[in-house]
Amino acid sequence: MSEPNSAMAEAWGGDMGRRWVLLDADLQAQMAEVHAALMTRARLQPGERVLDLGCGSGAVTRDAASAVGPEGSVLGLDLSAPLLELARRRAPENARVALGDAQAFHFGGDTFDVVLSRFGVMFFDDPVAAFANVRAAMVPGARLVFAAWAEGTANPWFSRPREVAEERLGRMPAADPDAPGPLAFRHPDRVLPILLRAGFAEARSEGVDLHLTQPDGWSAMERLLPAIGPIPGIMREKGGNDADLRAIIDALRQEWEPHLGEGGLRLPARIVIYSAENAG
Repeated sequence: MSEPNSAMAEAWGGDMGRRWVLLDADLQAQMAEVHAALMTRARLQPGERVLDLGCGSGAVTRDAASAVGPEGSVLGLDLSAPLLELARRRAPENARVALGDAQAFHFGGDTFDVVLSRFGVMFFDDPVAAFANVRAAMVPGARLVFAAWAEGTANPWFSRPREVAEERLGRMPAADPDAPGPLAFRHPDRVLPILLRAGFAEARSEGVDLHLTQPDGWSAMERLLPAIGPIPGIMREKGGNDADLRAIIDALRQEWEPHLGEGGLRLPARIVIYSAENAG
């Protein structure tokens, strides 16, 4: 019998995780407004103990560690050994990182006042079990705050690369839209009951319109699009070649040209920030 989330562990521990390490600077630049929205709503206070779920290369972990100060602490948890190695090298003294799956991780004596995540909780095989396991490590009154992508139609970063690649190479088989993946938590009507079933109280959602930003402009897209998101998978499945890739990227540049300016690329996006409390 396979371990929970074994497919995700294999993907993030392998080639996908290594690609994200190589492109970390571009990805962090792209997430600047998302990061700010999450941290503003987290309302971290000096001395708090924080858990960062799906910490990746540790951007949220580091900012949380700065906010809680030397009297506080942060644990970053992730499935990706390549990304955790990057996070570990950058972690301040009051932060540490661990390799593990939140659905089954044994937190031992660790307890937390705040649990955060920036796009790290949409991949669980059993989200109720995962959130219940996390809640068990939270003190009474502790708060959960995480960001998830809203629907694909409001996020051209997801929808248009897939559509343009399929127009060029052919349609991919339909997939379960609620299966573990980046858009699995797009609908509050699905997510809020999951949190309640996991034992949380006061579950809430807030839709936030913002931008994915790239100060480096289209040069960053030339690096990201062939390696991150739907295009590489469609290329593999459909046997796409260099000419296909060039045509797809050129079509996206033409479409996204209105979002390019002196400050780089500002692509419209929509996220959902969920919050809840551990009633004890």
